[in-house]
Amino acid sequence: MTRLDSVIRRLMTQRSLLDWASREIGHKPGLVIELGLGNGRTYDHLRNRLPDRDIYVFERSIAAHPGCLPPDGKLIIGDVFDTLPVFASRFGAGSSILIHADLGTGDQAENEKLAARLSPMIMPLLAPGGLMLADRPFDLPACTDVSTQAGVEEGRYFAYRR
Repeated sequence: MTRLDSVIRRLMTQRSLLDWASREIGHKPGLVIELGLGNGRTYDHLRNRLPDRDIYVFERSIAAHPGCLPPDGKLIIGDVFDTLPVFASRFGAGSSILIHADLGTGDQAENEKLAARLSPMIMPLLAPGGLMLADRPFDLPACTDVSTQAGVEEGRYFAYRR
């Protein structure tokens, strides 16, 4: 498989999973969190699929397409390890119905460390029945891996339900 084929497959899986999650959460109460804005593609997709939801986006430094920036108050800039605890104390445990994490680098070992560090910060934010979607595995002991229910190829993308 070429790198182009791989990225196309990843983006198609990501779109499919975001669509599935949007249907799954329905009208259940809770915030949506996007960890990593990047160029804004998945945020733009989520705001289209979930127009009535409050979507909070965390990003270290902005490099997104100008049309894909969250409104004032919904974009949280800085290191996620500094900003996510402040957010959690503001909104409280169980405040999020959907969390999507697509952040990291091309370094697999660093990405694993990132997921290991983020897992205990994410866990308390998830509401009962809430979903966590990620481009890498997370250690969320109070959650069930529902990736296969979402139709995701094993190891391609990850979906967890609290």
